[in-house]
Amino acid sequence: MSDLYEDDIALWSEQQGDLLRRLARGEKVNEQIDWENVAEEIESVGRNERHAVESHLIQAMAHALKARAWPQSNALSHWDAEMRAARGDARRHFSPSMRQLIDMPDIYNAALDRVPEEIDGQPPQPLSVVCPLSLDELLAPVKRPR
Repeated sequence: MSDLYEDDIALWSEQQGDLLRRLARGEKVNEQIDWENVAEEIESVGRNERHAVESHLIQAMAHALKARAWPQSNALSHWDAEMRAARGDARRHFSPSMRQLIDMPDIYNAALDRVPEEIDGQPPQPLSVVCPLSLDELLAPVKRPR
């Protein structure tokens, strides 16, 4: 069973899903189920969702930092739109159980890594070394400017 998991995960997942449904109906297929990999895949769903949220939070924070670092830039409205979109994506994928796993200082440092050293020949305004936004602030809905 593990060979199929390594060789063709799409086929493996279809077969395992079918076996789990058959087991739920009372069929005796327990020994055919690849329990170790099924458990790993179920756990990976949560990890992947958390990583998606973290990625959106990093994007949102990076755009917010660009706006703070270059407040006079012509790209300000673009950064604001991108930040709002990333925050919305993070909010849609967020689950309460992720809260204790999301490391905001790590998110902030990853966002800082995405801030260039200059834009349009201008260096950035100084940015805080400490994360200026909480998880709740990043996940809060943002109203569109009018």
